[in-house]
Amino acid sequence: MAETSHWTGSNKYLCDPALAQAFHMARTLGMPLLIEGEPGTGKTELPIHYAKDRGLDLEVYPVGSKSTVEQFVARFDHVKYLRDSQIEILNAQREEKGLESKLTTGGRNPEALGDYVVKGPAAKAYSKPNSVLLIDEIDKAPREFPNDLLYALSHRKFIMPESDEVIEVSEEDMPAIIITSNREQELPTAFKGRCIYHYIDFPDQETMTKIIDKHHPNLDEKVVSVALDVFYHLRRIGLERAPTTREILNWLKYMHSMTPKEAIENIKGLAGIGALIKTQADMEKVSRLIGADDSFFGSHNLN
Repeated sequence: MAETSHWTGSNKYLCDPALAQAFHMARTLGMPLLIEGEPGTGKTELPIHYAKDRGLDLEVYPVGSKSTVEQFVARFDHVKYLRDSQIEILNAQREEKGLESKLTTGGRNPEALGDYVVKGPAAKAYSKPNSVLLIDEIDKAPREFPNDLLYALSHRKFIMPESDEVIEVSEEDMPAIIITSNREQELPTAFKGRCIYHYIDFPDQETMTKIIDKHHPNLDEKVVSVALDVFYHLRRIGLERAPTTREILNWLKYMHSMTPKEAIENIKGLAGIGALIKTQADMEKVSRLIGADDSFFGSHNLN
C-alpha cells in the first residue's frame, strides 16, 4: 500500500494547505499531481522533500526538448543484445574446437529478452509502489510526449519493449507522481484530465519570511526584512526575469557569515546582486532606477 498520509511539509519545506490537500487527494486517488506556477515557487522541491521526509525512493525524470517515452519508461538495449548473441556463437565455435575458456556476457542470456530491457524512471517507480516519481518541467517536452503518457496514466501500466513484460500497479499502490510545469506551452486537455491540478502562487512577503526561516533560522530579523524589501521591489519593477525564492535564499546564505550591520549594508549596496538578477538588461535597469530614486531600498536604519 502506497503512503497516503496527509503531508503538510517538513522542517525544510513549507507546504501551504491548498497544495497539501491537492497532493493528498492525488495520492489517495492514485492520480498524478500536476503543479504549475512560475519558476522558484517550490514545485520541484515538493517531491524531493516529501520523499526525504518519508524515507521513500525518489525517481526523477528531467524533461527536455528531445524527451521520449522510451527514455522515460524503458528501452531495449539492441547493441548489448547483438553483442551477447555474437558471444554465444563464438563460445559455441570455441567449444567445437575443444577450447575450455569462454567469453562472458555478464550473466545475461540472449534468450531472456528481459535481460536487455533498461528501465527508466517510470518503470522503476511503477515497480516500487511506495515510491515517488518526479516528471520535472513537462512543458519543455515535444507535443507528443504528454499525449503518449495518457495510456500509462489511465491504465496504470507499462509494457516493456521486446520482452512484453507488463509492469502495472493498482489505484491503491500507485506511486506518488508529481508533474511540474512552468507553462512555457499549454498541455493537452486530455492529459490534464488525468491529473489533479494545482497552481502555486508566488509567496507573499509573510509566507516568504516563513520559508526563509526554515532554511536560515538564525538570520537576524532585520536583515531578512531589508532583504525582502529589496527582493519584492525588484519583482515589481518589470524585470525580464524576476528573482525567485531559490535566489533570495542563496543571496541570504551569502550574507549569513556577516554581522547584521554588515549584511544590511551589503544588501543595500546590492552586493552579490548576481544571485538575484540574471540578465544584462535587468542589471542596467536596476542601475538606472537606483540612480533616479534614492528611496529604492526603503528607510531601514543601519544602526
